[in-house]
Amino acid sequence: MQDKITKILKAIADPTRREIFHALVVAATALPITQISSQFEISRQGVTKHLKTLEDAGLIGMQTKGRERFCYANTAPLKEINQWLQFYEQFWNGALDNLNKYLDKNNTT
Repeated sequence: MQDKITKILKAIADPTRREIFHALVVAATALPITQISSQFEISRQGVTKHLKTLEDAGLIGMQTKGRERFCYANTAPLKEINQWLQFYEQFWNGALDNLNKYLDKNNTT
């Protein structure tokens, strides 16, 4: 079973899924799958597969109202990714500081 972070990273690794997620975040409301599908040059079935991956990662939720299914964004899982990345930021910042020191020390111009 994949851990949460792996599912989230897998979901946002695909540009189409990122676009779908972005559209839902910008909409700030639930959108019907038919409306989401109309924004992409892939089949509704293809969009539905992308939505399933986003849902499995917890990045979207789905509601059924009558015969229509609506999707809405859930940005909370991105906080977990942000926390994971913040741990590594200390190493990036340290490496950049070391590079600056090296360049300053060896600057002959």
